[in-house]
Amino acid sequence: MGTTGQVTAMSYRYDIDGVADLEVYEQHDGYEGLRIALGMEPAEIVQAVKDSGLRGRGGAGFPTGLKWSFVAQGTGKPIYIVCNADEGEPGTFKDRPLMELDPHQLIEGMIVGGLALNSEQGYIYLRGEFAHAGRQLAAAIRQAYAKGYLGADVMGSGRRFDLTLHRAAGAYICGEETALLDSLEGRRGQPRLRPPFPAAHGLFGCPTTVNNVESIAAVPFILRHGVDWWRQWGTDKSPGPKLMCISGEVERPGNYEVALGTTVADMIELAGGMKDGRELRFFCPGGSSTPMLPASAADTPYTFEDIAAEGSLLGTGALMIYSTQTSVVDTVLRFTEFYEHESCGKCTPCREGGYWLSQVLRRIVTGGGRMEDLELLEDVCDNIFGRSFCALGDGMTSPIVSSLKYFRDEYETYIRERRCPFGLYPPAPDAPTVEFTAFPAAAGPS
Repeated sequence: MGTTGQVTAMSYRYDIDGVADLEVYEQHDGYEGLRIALGMEPAEIVQAVKDSGLRGRGGAGFPTGLKWSFVAQGTGKPIYIVCNADEGEPGTFKDRPLMELDPHQLIEGMIVGGLALNSEQGYIYLRGEFAHAGRQLAAAIRQAYAKGYLGADVMGSGRRFDLTLHRAAGAYICGEETALLDSLEGRRGQPRLRPPFPAAHGLFGCPTTVNNVESIAAVPFILRHGVDWWRQWGTDKSPGPKLMCISGEVERPGNYEVALGTTVADMIELAGGMKDGRELRFFCPGGSSTPMLPASAADTPYTFEDIAAEGSLLGTGALMIYSTQTSVVDTVLRFTEFYEHESCGKCTPCREGGYWLSQVLRRIVTGGGRMEDLELLEDVCDNIFGRSFCALGDGMTSPIVSSLKYFRDEYETYIRERRCPFGLYPPAPDAPTVEFTAFPAAAGPS
């Protein structure tokens, strides 16, 4: 077990005035990782990332170096590296500050990734609402081209790497890597059936890797400081620092950088403790799509393996904190309504299941629930989980299933007393049983 607690590694330039400018960035070790990479063979860069144990920071936690090693080489086709900057998971806000405050950090990582994969073209797929991040990145890319760090002759090495900033339209589904690739190609953002996988048949039918902003930005640090420097934090299976989004009922919600292995309780204290001295009731470890955990799990080390052992996921690093003054059922309803709205509609389990789950939860919350609705929720979730094209269906069901596991009594109170135990809704002792709205019958030919 390495060092835990708050650290300043990837975020150390955040407070430096003007660091978004290339000259200031270079005064603070900027592009040193790229200079080192230019003296290495592509396979050596990939091996260094493997040795560091860097795991994807976008939610899946897959080893980044291993993912890079899967990218097909020698096919005669171009190879692409794509940065997934479509940060849309509720509770997640770590990538936007990195792009706004230190944009060259991401650009340097993209160039190094291009060298590692023998790629000459990269894309940053940026969430459309991130207007300031877009301005910062666009200006930094122009500076990098003007200095010769991008283009036909990267730092005089004879290597080519071009970088394109693509502003997306703000669809949550485009955070899924294959939907992102379809959107980048100009098509409707919907997940692809796999196989084939992007490593062999990705953007424009060519070998492609898609990585999160934080994952890519970490690589120059690893090359500059070394694998041992990176692994001084965290655990053997979850090494390194992690940019965290701590939100909800804490005194100082915001972005923090901690070593993996820091407990959830310690991170709550780092954010000033529970708001107004409230008592912790439950938390979502990695955003709204990860199974929620009760307060009794707050001493769990924040690592991929420890959070998984508790039955949840580390996800994007979005720690959402809720107190005993918050209704679990109402929270789950809001999450479910979000996923219902953001479903791309391609597969039946997600498209239809989201609608029915929202209907059942809304019926419970508004005082018309029935005890059999709890089994109905579990049954619908069971028919969605693992059966949708992408992980959106799984993310939709996770809060429901986990809340029924730990807080079934609150659901039963809603149904039995036809009211919210927390006073969020007025009592409804005479509320009628709400039936589902049937689909209108198809009209025949006139």
